[in-house]
Amino acid sequence: MRALAQAGAAVVPVRRPAELDLVDGLVIPGGESTTLWRLSVAFDMLEPLRKLIAGGLPAFGSCAGMIMLADRLADGVAGQQTVGGIDMTVRRNAFGRQVDSFERDIELSGLAAGAAPLRAVFIRAPWVEQVGGSVEILGTEERTGRIVAVRQGPLLATAFHPELTPDRRIHELFVDMVKG
Repeated sequence: MRALAQAGAAVVPVRRPAELDLVDGLVIPGGESTTLWRLSVAFDMLEPLRKLIAGGLPAFGSCAGMIMLADRLADGVAGQQTVGGIDMTVRRNAFGRQVDSFERDIELSGLAAGAAPLRAVFIRAPWVEQVGGSVEILGTEERTGRIVAVRQGPLLATAFHPELTPDRRIHELFVDMVKG
């Protein structure tokens, strides 16, 4: 929330379906994707989120949020569902376990021309294995060549946690997407 506020957004936490009416865009944070899925079902958020995102609500998912915005999962737990919206296949925990977490500079398209690389923090991070034709690949992780940032229309997703660095360019990009 602090990162979005620093990027110029008026931030409102959303925990219940009625609160979705208060927002012009939505961030699905990192965490653990099966927990996000189970909580979205328990709090009757999954279907309202699916409808809003299918209807064009701008959304940004980081790490587990990327998983939640994926249309398809590789290595999901039995029955795991997503909100969907981005025509991509995402592999959970693709970069390894918690002890395999790392930081890396990433060149991202979609930011200002000639912009410096973005420092990306990967924590038990997913990667994108496949994208559909309407998905724009914004960044790859240099060591593996794996896709780690994408955009499809009003939807943005990163495999890393941009809120963990002082660089607000990803959040600024999302705020600009919401403002349209």
